[in-house]
Amino acid sequence: MIKIIKVTGSSLSPFFLSGEYVLVWRASRNFKAISPGDYVVFNHSQFGLLIKKVILNDPLGKYIETEGIHPDSLSAQKIGKIPYADIVGKVLKRIHPKAS
Repeated sequence: MIKIIKVTGSSLSPFFLSGEYVLVWRASRNFKAISPGDYVVFNHSQFGLLIKKVILNDPLGKYIETEGIHPDSLSAQKIGKIPYADIVGKVLKRIHPKAS
């Protein structure tokens, strides 16, 4: 299943910009296929829905660790370990909105 999610905030700028959209793949829930360098969308208990870059995938512990790429982004330590159950999906592509 593919889901479209609107980007808000600047934690992944300049790669993802606020107002753009991302296509998120949620079909297989095969979390072992998520690799460092991939971008994922997940639900965080404190910060809500986030898009971040994967820095570690631990299939034995069933969690990932992530970070933003912008200097003002939440740190990996502040975000903490993300359980597989909280992952919405892997970002496949970003979509630029048309200028009016």
